[in-house]
Amino acid sequence: METLTFGLSLIRHGETQHNKDGLLQGQAIDSPLSETGLQQAEAAGCYLKDVEFSNVFSSDMLRAQQTAETIMKHNHSCSALQLVCDPLLKEKSFGIAEGRPVQDVREMAEAAGQSFPGFTPPKGETQEQVKERVKGFLEKTLQQIGAQHWRDGGEGETSSSSSSSAPSAASPAEGRADEGVRGVPVHALVVTHGAYMCAAVRFFVEELGCSSPPGSDREHMFALSPNAGLSRFVLTVRREEGRFRLSAMRCVFVHRLGRGGHSKVGAK
Repeated sequence: METLTFGLSLIRHGETQHNKDGLLQGQAIDSPLSETGLQQAEAAGCYLKDVEFSNVFSSDMLRAQQTAETIMKHNHSCSALQLVCDPLLKEKSFGIAEGRPVQDVREMAEAAGQSFPGFTPPKGETQEQVKERVKGFLEKTLQQIGAQHWRDGGEGETSSSSSSSAPSAASPAEGRADEGVRGVPVHALVVTHGAYMCAAVRFFVEELGCSSPPGSDREHMFALSPNAGLSRFVLTVRREEGRFRLSAMRCVFVHRLGRGGHSKVGAK
């Protein structure tokens, strides 16, 4: 069976002043990157400068767009690409808690017997609602990537991006910016938000059967990514009755910081 293998790299936007001050932003507050956030985006761009991308997607919120544009500025493969902004990648709405200290919401969640960021403050988005946005974006992306990059084999030939050319599970040297996607011609960069990434990774692992990187436990997988933290997945897609369907998914790494560093379970 012919398949298409492609990389999916999710990165959280750089720091904003609200992040620095420990305040929730969600959707109502769309502040720009702070000076530190701009430096983080620059560092991410330098780290990823030689990584090949075929598509770039971003949340339509300012902090994510600034991060995506900065990364693209440094990357040679992005010069001919258009940044696609998608509202499905917005941060989770935290309702009445937006603009309030993160610690206040952690305490609200604890009092309700729940964990943050899974907790839903009044008038906020539930985890299920965020997951539905993740599912919608993934499905739309599978169809778009498939339509753009699938090459009809013809006379029994396999696609040049078929499973026969897929990378092995063994990764290159630890910390390489192209880890897991070297030689993979189709690779999408997605710039989004912390709580959204939490929901996405949990959905990938718990419902899509995504494998974890060696030595990574669920606590680390499901932790909040640091600002400009990068997580990478490799997906295998098959074509079935005119549509593209996910057949396998594995995680290469989660929460990596630029220059090959790794985050600890983290922050706001």
